[in-house]
Amino acid sequence: MPKVSVIVPVYNVEKYITKCLTSLINQTLDDIEIIIVNDGSTDNSEQIVKQFKRSHNNIIYVTKENGGLSSARNFGLIYATGEYIAFLDSDDYVDRTTYQKMYEKAKATNSDYVECDFIWQYPEHQKIDTGYRYKDKKEMFEKARVVAWNKLIKREIIINNKLSFPVGLYYEDIEFFYKLLPYINSFAFVEEPLIYYVQRENSIVNKQGAKTKQIFMVLDNVIEYYRKINLYNEYEPQIEYTYSRLLLCSSLKRMIQIPDKLTRKLLLEETWQNLNTKFPNWKKNELLKKNNTVNGLFMKTMNNITFKIYTKVLRLFWR
Repeated sequence: MPKVSVIVPVYNVEKYITKCLTSLINQTLDDIEIIIVNDGSTDNSEQIVKQFKRSHNNIIYVTKENGGLSSARNFGLIYATGEYIAFLDSDDYVDRTTYQKMYEKAKATNSDYVECDFIWQYPEHQKIDTGYRYKDKKEMFEKARVVAWNKLIKREIIINNKLSFPVGLYYEDIEFFYKLLPYINSFAFVEEPLIYYVQRENSIVNKQGAKTKQIFMVLDNVIEYYRKINLYNEYEPQIEYTYSRLLLCSSLKRMIQIPDKLTRKLLLEETWQNLNTKFPNWKKNELLKKNNTVNGLFMKTMNNITFKIYTKVLRLFWR
């Protein structure tokens, strides 16, 4: 059994895949499995991957019809045999010691899950993203970074609990992470930035449109899941706080950047309506009351009037 399986979905990334794969084949971890999922690429990505595979036996290359990031990750999980799973996007790359340090931390602490810091890689500069060191799962629910690609996760947890990414939806990492969280019994941190999160203009996160409203569906899926596994009451303060924070401090920024005026207006109205319908007392949330960060203070000042003012003013800065 390999120590780590790294799943890399590939879709038309001929400009980036070489750097990504080079960083993986040069890992210092001595037993790593690299699973490349070609999600129906139409450029030269396949030729590049095959060149790497010819000289590296630890690369597993599989192909499928285009189905999106979630579909490709789920497909890769079928072939993964490692003790731990990692996900890496094909336009990103990693430090050569990434998976050795994360795996060694997992074994040394007997952890189900390990998280590392990362670097926002812009064309002209870098920015280190240092995560909050949460101490328990409720704090983890509230403060963890929900991206999939800076984690090492014990494979049996994913498989035994039949976890997968939601196919056809944006915000797939949000749904996957919060469904994973109840099954994590122990976690640890590698307190180094080991992954390079490459920023490019035409990436999914930089395309704003009507699909941005899928955040509502993803969050509803999470709420329904916690009800199904009888954990909603236990995590209700965290769910309420996270729902309001993601709508007001994350997806709101994306919605404001939607070019079409009518679509933008309708989604902003839906955001405020959904929040106040599902959680009418969200401003009394105990976690929000204690939160004096910029986001927390921003949320505390929100009401029917300020929401409209903020969205108009912020449009000037974020468009």
